[in-house]
Amino acid sequence: MNMVEVAPEAYQAVLGLERYVRANVEHTVLELVKLRASMLNGCAFCVDMHSRDALAAGESSRRLFAVSAWREAPFFDERERAALALTDAVTRLGEHGVPDEVWDAAAKVWSEKELADLVMAIATINVWNRIAVTTHAEPPAEV
Repeated sequence: MNMVEVAPEAYQAVLGLERYVRANVEHTVLELVKLRASMLNGCAFCVDMHSRDALAAGESSRRLFAVSAWREAPFFDERERAALALTDAVTRLGEHGVPDEVWDAAAKVWSEKELADLVMAIATINVWNRIAVTTHAEPPAEV
């Protein structure tokens, strides 16, 4: 199913969220968040897109590969670690929501506005992942 064709108004609404987070979340953190959520959700289309986007923007392949094991990798600063932990918690949202220790760690290094924008970024990539996985979107064979 091609959502752009079948539900163009809905697609445009999600695209509006995407534009907002691109304008309000630091690019490096945004790509790490998008990549991590896409990995957790098993979205091959988005993993491919966001890893290519991050590489094109100058991100190192070493850091991108390490996103899958970010807790053990020494390549991420405190703000990035807080963003990745929040991404994990929001993406895997369980019965009890986001653990207080994850939220508190993020609130310690991100301002309230930055944290709100980060939550919107995580929510947005999760919407994209769910659309792509559900509709069986495949990464392009060649880029």
